[in-house]
Amino acid sequence: MDSLITAAGRALAAGDVLGALRRVALRNDAPALALRGLAMAQLGDLERAKALLQRAARAFSGKEAVARARCAVALAEIALVSRDLNWPARPLEHARDILEAHQDHLNSAHARLLQVRRLVLIGRLEEAERLMRRLDPSPFTPGLRAAYELTRAGIAIRHVRATAAKAALARAKSAAQEGRIDALVAEIEAAACALRAPAARLILRGVEQPLALEEVERFLASDALIVDACRHIVRRGSAVISLSRRPVLYTLLRMLAEAWPGDAARRALVVRAFRGKQADESHRARLRVEMGRLRRALRSVARIDATAKGYALTTTSKGVVLLEQPFDGDHAALLALLSDGESWTSSALGLALGASQRSVQRALDTLAKAGKVQPVGRGPARRWTAPPLPGITTALLLPIFASSD
Repeated sequence: MDSLITAAGRALAAGDVLGALRRVALRNDAPALALRGLAMAQLGDLERAKALLQRAARAFSGKEAVARARCAVALAEIALVSRDLNWPARPLEHARDILEAHQDHLNSAHARLLQVRRLVLIGRLEEAERLMRRLDPSPFTPGLRAAYELTRAGIAIRHVRATAAKAALARAKSAAQEGRIDALVAEIEAAACALRAPAARLILRGVEQPLALEEVERFLASDALIVDACRHIVRRGSAVISLSRRPVLYTLLRMLAEAWPGDAARRALVVRAFRGKQADESHRARLRVEMGRLRRALRSVARIDATAKGYALTTTSKGVVLLEQPFDGDHAALLALLSDGESWTSSALGLALGASQRSVQRALDTLAKAGKVQPVGRGPARRWTAPPLPGITTALLLPIFASSD
């Protein structure tokens, strides 16, 4: 490797992007193309960076497997930042294996971390945690160690482990400061501020109160029966019951939680859950069937009793708490994903939400008419952005999916 390439690589590693470009701007050999691609990525011109790295990967010979693998890792990172989440995992895994076989442990770890970050974005936290356990951060550079700890914090935040998230963010900030990476320090400080912002609204006996994520964590560890309206689940201690795919049962439970310790009237339950104008005999029969299903779903954490007026929720816990999302409005999970400041494709949003692309497009059109999201570009190149949701953290609104294994 010639001296100009070596100097450009050192300049890029030190954060001197323009200095690196000055050394390789007029060269079109494979190493120079790769360095120019990395430099353009750091400057934010992702399309140009992607084109340069693809040219570099083609220009490297078949004997330069490590260099081609590094290009593949850089392209995967650009795809991740661009929120192109549909890229196949196999090429990145293949590149990681090549790097590991050639003792390039840092770039191999970087590839693994990219896999983890993608899994976190699409809500596959169990798989992400399994991959994280294979990483040893002790030999990492300060920048890679900061990214590792920031990823750990992201996983902890989605799991509502505010204490673990704060500790990971502190380690990430220390590593970023050691590496003098100002942009990363700013990102970590923004994430720490979000931890202190309201993450949910607590509704207890009709009284509403905003809660930060750390306060939500304390409630989840209590003996209270918690109806989580952000994720449509019921919690009591270690027991977690999901009603996310049973909207009628969730609506009935929510109404019972709102009425607790009193009861909810049959007519009100019918109107809200079945969208019926009146509670005729067919509606009453359906209500009895659905309440039977809800009883079976909740039998380990609560009881549902029929009353003269309707139905009441009964539990031996220290109370029934309703955790509502921190803002009013539809499509909360979609807005939460878009509020990260990046531009998303509708296909990436569908992957992250576990929904069809057409359903996501309809929701985006609705939000665009309301002025809550904004399209950028046309046709297949169209992307969507939204301003950050003011004064809240979206941790409880982000989707989480069970392992695909």
